[in-house]
Amino acid sequence: MRILSKILILMMVIMVGGFVYLNEAQGVELPFVVYKEQGPGNHYTPSGRMGDTSDLSISYASKNNPHSGTTCIRVRYKAELSQSAGWAGVYWQHPANNWGTKKGGYDLTGAKKLTFWARGEKGDEIVEFKMGGIVGPEGDSDQASTGPVKLSAEWEEFTLDLTGLDLSHIIGGFCFAISSMDNPEGAVFYLDDIIYE
Repeated sequence: MRILSKILILMMVIMVGGFVYLNEAQGVELPFVVYKEQGPGNHYTPSGRMGDTSDLSISYASKNNPHSGTTCIRVRYKAELSQSAGWAGVYWQHPANNWGTKKGGYDLTGAKKLTFWARGEKGDEIVEFKMGGIVGPEGDSDQASTGPVKLSAEWEEFTLDLTGLDLSHIIGGFCFAISSMDNPEGAVFYLDDIIYE
């Protein structure tokens, strides 16, 4: 009888532990802002630098012709292969520096799309944008990507269709990646109004 009691208690602990795990990601109300204006109200942290990290310089409060409000994100990529990767990027993560090994993330269930605005300083800059895709024991439940896109010198809205994706645990809320192959002279581009809807 004691063995049966211990087995039942162990099963309850496992079930409760599983329940807690499934609900670790914080639920959200839509629209859910990744970046709209420098300051409070944004979610996720742009902490996940990748590739040739020394080739990137980023301002999260640029006043250079934002799409809306008074600030936008300005990214400068030098294409100098400082760490010999040939590319660089940044993930907006929850919590900061979470590469799938920390509890956290957001439950974005109900979101149908991720929209954001982007422009190049000159036009013809090539950048890839995505959400999700971080792997690991606490990694993302799904992912979506624009693939490489060519930017215009004017603000343009981009949309990632999230229909049918499992958004129950997203730690990588937004990401960009840029390569020296696509931008051999480097590039400057801008981002604004990154929002789950």
